[in-house]
Amino acid sequence: MRLQSASFVALAAFVHLSLAQINCPAFPNPRPAASTLTAQTTLPDPFQYFQSTQRVASPEEWYACRQPEIKRLLQEYQFGFYPDTSAETVAASRSGTSLTVTVSAGGKSGQVRATLALPSGASASNPVPVMIAIGGVDNGAYTRAGIAVATLDYGGVAPDSNGKTGAFWSLYNGQDIGVLTAWAWGVHRTLDGIIKAVPEIDPKRTAATGCSRLGKAALAAGLFDDRILVTVPMSSGIQGLGPYRYWQLSGQGENLENSKQGAPWWTCSVISGFLNNHERLPYDSHMIAAAIAPRYVVIDEGQGDPYVNARGTATIVYPAVREVYKWLGVADRIGMAIRSGGHCDMSGHANVMPFLQKVFSNVTTSRDYNNLSPWSATSSAFPWATAIPTATGPVVIPTSTPTTTTVATPTTTTPTTTTTATPTSSPCSPKYGQCGGISWPGPTCCESNVPCVVLNTWFSQCV
Repeated sequence: MRLQSASFVALAAFVHLSLAQINCPAFPNPRPAASTLTAQTTLPDPFQYFQSTQRVASPEEWYACRQPEIKRLLQEYQFGFYPDTSAETVAASRSGTSLTVTVSAGGKSGQVRATLALPSGASASNPVPVMIAIGGVDNGAYTRAGIAVATLDYGGVAPDSNGKTGAFWSLYNGQDIGVLTAWAWGVHRTLDGIIKAVPEIDPKRTAATGCSRLGKAALAAGLFDDRILVTVPMSSGIQGLGPYRYWQLSGQGENLENSKQGAPWWTCSVISGFLNNHERLPYDSHMIAAAIAPRYVVIDEGQGDPYVNARGTATIVYPAVREVYKWLGVADRIGMAIRSGGHCDMSGHANVMPFLQKVFSNVTTSRDYNNLSPWSATSSAFPWATAIPTATGPVVIPTSTPTTTTVATPTTTTPTTTTTATPTSSPCSPKYGQCGGISWPGPTCCESNVPCVVLNTWFSQCV
């Protein structure tokens, strides 16, 4: 499973050949409004093109056409468009365990900061893998396994609010982009800084993680940059890897409506068109993970998590994504890590460690990351899996590229929509919002007398 540098050359040749031989369907112009899309009660078919009956015929076509189309869909309707970073210049400095990355573009600049924890023995001659963490993690679990940790100061990138401060908004204010995408950008700039200033880390062995809303951001980080070899979303819920459909299987009943009400800034305004209408979404969360293939994804969920739909992620989203990975010939590159604990338990990091060590260091493990016990897959949620395209995985499997995957902002004209202005931020967090925890920079009270419940030392929530 170890990444080989020759794969970069193979990928370039593979994509060039694919694009030369395959005519990709055009994306609809203008972008269809939510009200015009067909409702689907089961997970949409990842192999079927948007607003078409045509299906993908080969893995080559998947990588050349369908996967870019899915990324386009996700940016059009959920995340907002990842900014064009081609004009950015990046400088990095390091002082002890502190990494500061200065990003400049168009006469503006901002700083991204991260805190480093290196394992014993890490050196320029013996560089180690790294976990870029959005928020606090169990550093010791990683460093004992020979993996460095770079903890991103995500609040300095963009606040968890509708406030337009921080490094990201210093450069890209005025665009309809969700904060999850902004935090993902912070992960990518942290990796740039590591490449420039931390020779003890091997940037070709990079993972990204976060929990709860930060797990949603980790998913976006993996989606928008092919340099993220392993994406590790933990307890990510709705707008992460919780299903929009089948949202009620477990947890508090988190759905698009209460998620968007509680933190409308996480995603772009366009997704609001699907409120009380989520079955018209032309995708579901299985397609977010499928757009990361063939890179690695390991999903952490707790059976005792009372907040996110852990069961829906484990029994519907994961097995649906695995059908795509299996068809591409990389079924071992996606895993489901189920544990007994609750929301954002620190035990989640040990839960995914054997998977990471196998990818990073080729350490064998007896852990079966396709074991959904105590649950089982709900195949009725993805009926398209009974008619998977007959092509098999290609001999050459794309792995990753050394540059950020950025989908250009479309030149299409979209219909003018009337949106409700985002309410001004409250001094207290909304219901289901965060209200405390180590390194939490936001409010410590809850609106409407909702109690702030301490779930663990890192996370308190208004419930």
